[in-house]
Amino acid sequence: MGDEQHKEPVVEVIQVKVLYETEASSGPDEKAAYPPAGTNSIYSAILSRNEAVKDATRLKTFLELRDKYVKKKVVFEDPLFPANDSSLFYSHKPTMKIEWKRPSEICDDPQFIVDGANRTDICQGTLGDCWLLAAIACLTVNEKLLYRVIPPDQSFTENYAGIFHFQLWRYGEWVDVVVDDRVPTCNNQLVFTRSFRKNEFWSALLEKAYAKLHGSYEALKGGNTLEAMEDFTGGVTEFFELSEAPKELYSIMRKALDRGSLMGCSIDITSAAEMESRTEQGLVKGHAYSIIGLAECDEVAKDTKIRLIRLRNPWGWVLWKGPWSANSKEWSTISTADKENLKKQTVEESEFWMAFDEFKKNFTKLEMCNLTPDTLQCEERTSWTVSVNEGRWVRGSSAGGCRNNKNTFWTNPQYRLQLSEEDDDPEDHQAACTVVVALMQKGRRMQRHQGAKFFTIGFSIYEVPKEMLGQNQHLQKDFFLYNASKAKCKTYINLREVTERIHLPPGEYVIIPTTFEAHQEGEFILRVFSEKQNITEEEDSVGSDKTQQDTKKKEKPIVFVSDRAKANKEIEHDGIRGEKKKKPKINLLQEEEETEEEKQFRAIYQKIAGDDMQICANELKTVMKNVLSKHNDIKTEGFSLETCRSMIALMDTDGTGKLNLQEFKHLWKKIKEWQLIFRKYDKDKSCSISSFEMRNAVNDAGFHLNKQLYDIIAMRYADEHLNIDFDSYTCCFVRLEGMFRAFNAFDKDGDGVIKLNVLEWLQLTMYS
Repeated sequence: MGDEQHKEPVVEVIQVKVLYETEASSGPDEKAAYPPAGTNSIYSAILSRNEAVKDATRLKTFLELRDKYVKKKVVFEDPLFPANDSSLFYSHKPTMKIEWKRPSEICDDPQFIVDGANRTDICQGTLGDCWLLAAIACLTVNEKLLYRVIPPDQSFTENYAGIFHFQLWRYGEWVDVVVDDRVPTCNNQLVFTRSFRKNEFWSALLEKAYAKLHGSYEALKGGNTLEAMEDFTGGVTEFFELSEAPKELYSIMRKALDRGSLMGCSIDITSAAEMESRTEQGLVKGHAYSIIGLAECDEVAKDTKIRLIRLRNPWGWVLWKGPWSANSKEWSTISTADKENLKKQTVEESEFWMAFDEFKKNFTKLEMCNLTPDTLQCEERTSWTVSVNEGRWVRGSSAGGCRNNKNTFWTNPQYRLQLSEEDDDPEDHQAACTVVVALMQKGRRMQRHQGAKFFTIGFSIYEVPKEMLGQNQHLQKDFFLYNASKAKCKTYINLREVTERIHLPPGEYVIIPTTFEAHQEGEFILRVFSEKQNITEEEDSVGSDKTQQDTKKKEKPIVFVSDRAKANKEIEHDGIRGEKKKKPKINLLQEEEETEEEKQFRAIYQKIAGDDMQICANELKTVMKNVLSKHNDIKTEGFSLETCRSMIALMDTDGTGKLNLQEFKHLWKKIKEWQLIFRKYDKDKSCSISSFEMRNAVNDAGFHLNKQLYDIIAMRYADEHLNIDFDSYTCCFVRLEGMFRAFNAFDKDGDGVIKLNVLEWLQLTMYS
């Protein structure tokens, strides 16, 4: 036996953690239910051809809009985020009576910012978005970051037109969010976030801009501070379970604060009933706190130092009753100078100090957003390179789930990572490359009105086998069954972003981003940071994705890019290459000797075709049903009329819209070839194959497509059970073959690029 034994599949342990979102209730005064359960079942992958349906109008910039309304001497009303219930909620109508008012209707002398924007300007209302406010409070500590998010040259006096704007990082780019200044009030008081100064409105308007970005104020109920921190900085997130925190956590946090990182913390809950319950020492469970600072003080009676941490409660007051709370005995253990210094740093009633050991004991998670992926354990800053890849998981095609789903895991998107340069000073003195992998799911908060919640996500990294180095090929099922990952995220978790710092030897790797469960649809961004140059690109491409994206920007002519070498090889199945051919004359006597099968074909065909010996789509449907009934190895009720029309379009060489006998024979030959492939993947003899297997079936037929096309095939041809029956399967192959042929017919110079005007494009696509 020896080496000839069967390989045992590799088993890997997948760790999963599910978090309740921080403060999913309405705030300190009012409880509210979680968003509706369930997820959006419709396909999220919208074809690019439908982009024009959304909004073809160019959005004007903030300055264009402001100057326009100043000149007209009218105040701006935002049509995209109107002052009505649709902007407030999608499921739970507020119990109070809401009036939308402009600041000048609420108070005299309204101001955008008074004496600088700081954390005293952020007091939580009834919304339940403490996670957002905790991030805003952290943002105020860094003026450079703050005034990028909040452009300061705005006011209620100079060039006032009721319009304001804020800059937020959104999935890889900075966007300018424009809002009018109508804000929700009750009894002439702001309902949501407010400043302790009644006439200051920057924090209320920033909250409104963030609500607009996600569809409504209700969409902001419940979240994780990391999410907002990232939207304010475009930074890299890190998540720490304090029960498993590294020994050098204090040092890590100190360096992070010195480098402008934002930090928050909270206490996990295990059920909705625990939300806002309090510990014996007054801390609120499921509530987000900002981390404002750290300090070390000498204990007078001991020759030791005590480490302290300064926190802020977005509610605007302190509930902490433990050690180092106001007037506690611990203050007498440090020098008067240290005491005065610490109290001087505590600028408002919502801030408090606690011992760092108490912090680790009482809180369960620490959320950190670093402005760069600099290694926090070292003193030197590093220059990082970054690659950004956008992708999606599509049900039935590329939503394969984690490795526990052994039959579908391989279908997930795959990204090649090439690491060639080692770190300048590796920590363990081994040849290694440091990479930070950040996987972010997109758009889930905006889809809350449809019941969407964050998926539990993660990723694995595999080393590419030597025989496949440099080949941009999608790794297959067997590879993952018998090879363990070289690195992976510590846990799959239901956060918007999962981040991991990884050390790998130079080489070529594949990153597999996945949801924990299979068949979950969504879009994502994969960012890969490295200390040295890396190359990250999606596998499975015909041509480059960059070229495909560039062509979207061109209005005319329409340009298509194809791999010419592959196309040539694939199109030459039966000698028909898309160019017009004279229709062969049919010799009814057939000089060559016919097989028994061909005689049956002729008899059936002549019976239905009539005197002209040509058949239309309806007649083809009847012919195919009769032919298939004589073949026990193809269990099908026949083909639909639409499939028959596509078959005629494929084989019609003179544009009559009908088939003659010779064309019908070519068609039957094709169907037999494709049927053999179908049987290979129809393992349960159900006359259907899994949409996940369609990728392999398409490859076996000689068509090499990119990932987007595999996703489109699953969306277009799979049923609700993610199966593709023989009719749909054949229709798909017919259309693929026809489109490849048409491409070659237009590709006169053989460079793999064709240019079509609108009418040519319509002629090409309508008859397929």
